[in-house]
Amino acid sequence: MASEASGRSTNAPVYIEEPRFSKWLFGSSAAAWIWLVARLWLGWEWLQAGWSKVFGGNITWKVWDWGNSAYGLTGDGNVGWVRSGTVVAEDGQQRTLQVGDAVAGFARGALERGTAGDHPDIAYSWYVSWLEWLRDSGHTFFGPLVAIGEVVIGICLILGLFAGIMAFLGAILNFSFVFAGTAGVNPAMILVSGLLILAWRNAGWYGLDRFVLPKLGTPWHRGELFGGDTAQKGSVSTT
Repeated sequence: MASEASGRSTNAPVYIEEPRFSKWLFGSSAAAWIWLVARLWLGWEWLQAGWSKVFGGNITWKVWDWGNSAYGLTGDGNVGWVRSGTVVAEDGQQRTLQVGDAVAGFARGALERGTAGDHPDIAYSWYVSWLEWLRDSGHTFFGPLVAIGEVVIGICLILGLFAGIMAFLGAILNFSFVFAGTAGVNPAMILVSGLLILAWRNAGWYGLDRFVLPKLGTPWHRGELFGGDTAQKGSVSTT
């Protein structure tokens, strides 16, 4: 239902009332447990994806396996991402990779698979140009950026810190893979990320956002640290 606009200029905006269910789902602490589950799943997916790219080994929720070398902070999983080194390829031959070569390889493979035929996987010419730049020169910067970014996104989502922003950044990465013709789990992650973006006010209620958002505020309402009105404490609903 549109709000009353009588007595106002005809050019004044009309604000449409938000449905009660939507208000409850995306702005109430009573629904925050739903987003806690979504956050933990999405955060773990990103943390797993980035862990080996940064630290070399894999990570598992089975804490009793963390002493295993496969789950340690050593390994060659980060070669070609954040450091240079020699790895054994699938054909058994040793290959020397430089920082970011893994991203260059991804871009090269996407271009080879996605630009052939009458119906290529990569549908946008601008994205082809982007992948060509990434393959040729941009990979040295984006290799470490993607690797570290995935870990940061995962940790922040798990802790509930800037949940909406981290979900948005994660969705950008997911879309970049989808545009390159790679599906996998990306569509599911994009869906969950979109819902977390809508629920930014209460997605981090069971997390650090519950305390950080009232302190920092938003671009349209200053937080306590910046002299905001403490009576309107935070942007997260308390109902």
